[in-house]
Amino acid sequence: MIRLLTLFLVLTFSFSALADEVRPKIGLVLSGGGAKGAAHIGVLKILEQNRIPVDYIAGTSIGAYVAGMYALGYSATEIEKIMLNENWSDGYSDTIPRQALSYRDKRQRDRFNIPLNLGYSDEEVKLPNGLLRGQTMSQLLQRSTDLVHQFGHFDELAIPYRAVATDLETSQAVVISNGSIVKAMQASATVPGALQPVEYEGKLLIDGGIGNNMPVDVVKAMGADIIIAVDIGSALVKKQELTSTIAVLNQLSTMLTNASTERQKALLTNDDILIRPDVGEMSTTDFTIMPEAFSLGEEAALKHLISLQGLSVSEESYLAYVARKKRLSHRWLDELDHPIVNIVFNNDSKVSESLLRQALGLKEGEVVSQERLAKGIADVYALDKFERVNAEFIDSDQGRVLTLNTHAKSWGPNYFQLGFSWEDDFTLDSAVSLDLAYTLTNLTPTGGEWRNEVKLGFEKLISTEFYQPLDYDQAFYTRAKLGYEIKNWELFGKNSNILKITQNQYRADVGIGYNYVKEGILELGFTAETGLLENALFVKDLAYHSYGGYFKFGYDDLDSINFPTSGNRLTLDVYYRKEDNPNFNFDELGELAENSVQVELDWRGALSVGNHAFVGIASLATVAKDAGISVHVSRLGGFLNLSGYHKNALVGPHKVFGAFVYQYDLGRDVLGMTDYPLYLGTSIEAGNVWQLKDNVDLDDLIYSGSLYFGTDTSMGPAALGFGWADNGETSIFLFLGRNW
Repeated sequence: MIRLLTLFLVLTFSFSALADEVRPKIGLVLSGGGAKGAAHIGVLKILEQNRIPVDYIAGTSIGAYVAGMYALGYSATEIEKIMLNENWSDGYSDTIPRQALSYRDKRQRDRFNIPLNLGYSDEEVKLPNGLLRGQTMSQLLQRSTDLVHQFGHFDELAIPYRAVATDLETSQAVVISNGSIVKAMQASATVPGALQPVEYEGKLLIDGGIGNNMPVDVVKAMGADIIIAVDIGSALVKKQELTSTIAVLNQLSTMLTNASTERQKALLTNDDILIRPDVGEMSTTDFTIMPEAFSLGEEAALKHLISLQGLSVSEESYLAYVARKKRLSHRWLDELDHPIVNIVFNNDSKVSESLLRQALGLKEGEVVSQERLAKGIADVYALDKFERVNAEFIDSDQGRVLTLNTHAKSWGPNYFQLGFSWEDDFTLDSAVSLDLAYTLTNLTPTGGEWRNEVKLGFEKLISTEFYQPLDYDQAFYTRAKLGYEIKNWELFGKNSNILKITQNQYRADVGIGYNYVKEGILELGFTAETGLLENALFVKDLAYHSYGGYFKFGYDDLDSINFPTSGNRLTLDVYYRKEDNPNFNFDELGELAENSVQVELDWRGALSVGNHAFVGIASLATVAKDAGISVHVSRLGGFLNLSGYHKNALVGPHKVFGAFVYQYDLGRDVLGMTDYPLYLGTSIEAGNVWQLKDNVDLDDLIYSGSLYFGTDTSMGPAALGFGWADNGETSIFLFLGRNW
């Protein structure tokens, strides 16, 4: 009896398995459509609710992302949670956060605030082949998939998977079936012109929409008997909407994409199911529409419920299908609990492996979490030497191997930088400045740079500097700089210019420094100056000369130089000079000093609570000397620098200044702005300058304040506000670009 029962059970399970084996294999095809891709998740939910297994899956663009997530073993609910909570707009900005840059790179970013990717080499000016490098998009995909695994073939996934991209050279569709699934997703969704093409097996790949936006033929070739295809393509707009160049280009793109979709629809048979969510009029780039697109995907699938239910399997079979997917996915989606046995650097740049290893911050033998790896990749990218950085795990017989891929900037190794600032207080004077730099990099094995700068506007400068790291980790360095500068001492009375002295100066600095942390430097050096002071009142130009030594200390981890919400910036500059000016006399002001010690201390710090930020500013400067005055002066006046005064209205060698600033992010908290903040700010300020140290008296402090609107943009900060001082001085200020 027991034997008969056992035989019966074996036959029952055999027939059940045979029934599963002979059922038609179902292939799912997900088309491209940008932000409308949330509709795919709605369709997946209906498939799961009706126990419809997916045996093969492929997609294009956003369809490749959703298909890849499902193929990895994520459920529709899990994909919904990940996708709808991810900030997809972040993927369209590759700006390195300021606080992640080195101290030297922060100073350059602050001055050269125009985001210009322009280089020169091989006797030609070079630009990237996309407005964005795709680094942030790559990290977004890496984060959302929680995956860094390298697959031999995508048939190894919980569901066999393919991504479709377009060969930029031939316009032919390219089916990606192996390697990094993150790279496959990114290649399939790389918008031409906006993102740089992805290299794959010697090809330059872009968005698959042109080549094959709904890859029915790909899934049929994988072995599917029945196709479920989901089309979320855009509809063509009416002629009255074709009123701009962008609209015409979008229409042309939609034509090409829809043409490829129509060719694939022709391959569908009566047994196949085509689901068309009502998302054609929706934006492909406005990711706020994703919840609505998700609901429309569910509604569209329910309209085909009778046909879909014909593909349902038994509850036992479906549970076995889900269990198999989970079992397979555990191999790559479980916590990364295997230690790294080797780190391989696939580096096509001249940055040393030593510096890459230091920035990555990982060592063999460690168990690496996804968060630590993401931070390591971000820190390598923050070296600002690469157009793209990514990493992959490969499980070998010896253990887990981590490969770091670094791709040098294709428009280097010599670069242009551009900076612009404009400040106006609605008087006849505007402070306008244009900065241009040209830097030759990788001149030595340790990363030597030759930098040449020009400044035009209310102040002028031309300089050249050679910066030489002394070790491969670039901890120690030397630098030599020579420059010619023209500055103005504009002396104001009641905010009106009463005297203007022009300072023409040649200066040379030679120093040796230490990057004691990424955010800070120490530097010792020698400095020498020679110059003239000119004014129509002078009988002749007044010459001065000085030479001596200097010490610099700097630390900077502010997230923004003008509107910070976290971090601190502290600088201390000390100069000891011998000033030789025997024939110079300012009458009642006295003679120039024979020896002087100049000290300048500046601090700015910020902290935030929610959308409220509190900023402190302090600045001290003095010149100790044997006698007389010094030409090395400090300035006050302008936005958050005695806001009631014209820019640099107060000039003198001795300065005291302090301010407390409150900023409220009105844009994000009230207006729903996501790309840029909009700050409503106010400040309380106090400070003054003195010509002679004996005259310094805190009772002479000028109290000032401001009320302003400000924002940080990709072009730098901008603000409009009103400033006042307790002595009756007022100003309306407007500035764009650098203001420090």
